[in-house]
Amino acid sequence: MSAKDNPTLTIRSECIDSEGRFRTDFTGRGKDISPELGLDGLVPGTRTLAVTLEDLTHPLFGSMAHWLAWNIPPGDSIPAAIEPGRVNPSTGITQGTAYGWHRYRGPKPPRGKTHTYRFTVYALDCDLRLPSRTRLAGFKQAIEGHVLQQATLEGTYE
Repeated sequence: MSAKDNPTLTIRSECIDSEGRFRTDFTGRGKDISPELGLDGLVPGTRTLAVTLEDLTHPLFGSMAHWLAWNIPPGDSIPAAIEPGRVNPSTGITQGTAYGWHRYRGPKPPRGKTHTYRFTVYALDCDLRLPSRTRLAGFKQAIEGHVLQQATLEGTYE
């Protein structure tokens, strides 16, 4: 089964306001905490979830990962304030290397510059056995053929 064969997955979150801008608490200029990401339409049979946050307008790299987490238990949401670290012993959530850290790093573009950021949530048919040093490219390669659904949510921050 592939993502194309399944119903639509949608993400909802209060981290982005009605005008499509990140709320400061979820940025590098605020509390820099990972937001709750509510999920609607998650297909039965999802074994784990994964999430990425990418800066789509980075001036040097074009796209830059700010967060990479996998082996998230499936449910109605991805919880807020996931603790920093490689592997959370109580949940099994693994955080890869994004923005140089094993944690959520919210938007923080240079002052006066507006960047666009995208969350992507993946519903997977497996647990991922990846080292925590894994970066975005390795993650994307590892999930090929295992994505049941995916959804995105974009916002901007200045």
